[in-house]
Amino acid sequence: MDESKVPKVQRLAAELRDKIRRGMYPPGSPLPKVRELQESEGVAFQTARDVYKLLEDEGLIVSRRGEGTFVSPILGKIHRDGTGRYIKAAREEDGARGAFASEIARLGMTPSSATAISRERPPAHVAKILGIHHAAKALVRARTMRANETVVQIATSYFPGDIAFGTQLEEQDTGEGGSKSRLAEAGHAQVRIRESIDVRTPTKEEAEALNIPASRAVYEITHVGITAEGRAVEVCVHVLPVTLWSLSYEWPIDQPNT
Repeated sequence: MDESKVPKVQRLAAELRDKIRRGMYPPGSPLPKVRELQESEGVAFQTARDVYKLLEDEGLIVSRRGEGTFVSPILGKIHRDGTGRYIKAAREEDGARGAFASEIARLGMTPSSATAISRERPPAHVAKILGIHHAAKALVRARTMRANETVVQIATSYFPGDIAFGTQLEEQDTGEGGSKSRLAEAGHAQVRIRESIDVRTPTKEEAEALNIPASRAVYEITHVGITAEGRAVEVCVHVLPVTLWSLSYEWPIDQPNT
């Protein structure tokens, strides 16, 4: 296409995108202010703003009120292996505190999380999955999860009170392997996982927690851990920006006769 016919926003965004990917603006580095971009490119102020909005929606840059605009600290996507991440060896690798910590450390980043622990009534659909009365309280672990210093996921886990209250699941540090390992030690090992995935826009609270625009899509993964007896002992709702994560799953189908 004749470059002169490419809309200014798309042309300028492509040029800046290329500079970011070539390392001219490394992760975390500041970008010119909107007014500076406007003046250097000779475009309208709104055009300059639209360039940054487009790249922010792609997850390449972040805007911080009162500070300016920066290249995202994490470029590319974090791979979430939905098939292998919960295997005992994977979630306990090098003393990791669960699947998330293990996969982030494996990528050479430092995992951390802030956890709020409470006893409260879960949402009705979660209570139904757990098989508890709608008025019963569950143990709730609400986590804000970081790779290095960047929030990359928020996750809220629910556990039936009769197996979780008074256990290490109510402590900040659930120990090597995280909650799944503690449940297994208590006789509630999860042998099957069920996950459903939706793509939606975040709530205002979720967007603020993830530090993303409210227009950016997120994955909502509802994760259910099931024992050999068929009991659901954990429901976790993960919310992840689609610009930061890729998801993969693998399972056997028809096996050849041997």
